[in-house]
Amino acid sequence: MKIRLDQVRFEPFRWQETCEVPLESLKRPEVLALSPVTWRGQVTYAAPSFHFKARLGYEQTLACDRCLKPFPEQVASDLEVMISVAPPQRVSGEHELHEKDLGVLFVPDETLETEPLLLEQVLLNLPMKPLCRPDCAGLCKECGADLNLGPCGCEQKTIDPRWGALAAIRERMNDN
Repeated sequence: MKIRLDQVRFEPFRWQETCEVPLESLKRPEVLALSPVTWRGQVTYAAPSFHFKARLGYEQTLACDRCLKPFPEQVASDLEVMISVAPPQRVSGEHELHEKDLGVLFVPDETLETEPLLLEQVLLNLPMKPLCRPDCAGLCKECGADLNLGPCGCEQKTIDPRWGALAAIRERMNDN
């Protein structure tokens, strides 16, 4: 959706829409499915900038990082940013961001394209290591059995004697 900021100066712009986000655009293989994203919000003029405030909600199905099982997750997120209309600056190389630049989106003209903001929020709401549950035991490294269902039939390997002292400490900690 495109929002014409020149019209927002006189009256706040409110919207509510449902958008499809293609999985290919996320480039994250752990995302197995994504429901349509419903979001609503408003843009108001706050001279000399614009205040953009939105709330989005959707369901994502992710593959657990340990056991690879798919699990659904509800997501609700808020977005609040100031929008400043400024021509693009020619900066060569790296430049330092200042605190005043954080939370500000610079647009080159008085048209705001909301699709990149929505895609960015979906990406920011993806966990780095998705887990079906915090205590997920994962898969057996020998046979690939799901250890959440119980122990597999694999024989326990003997511990390398160099790690024996650490294993003894672990056992004492588990006993307490």
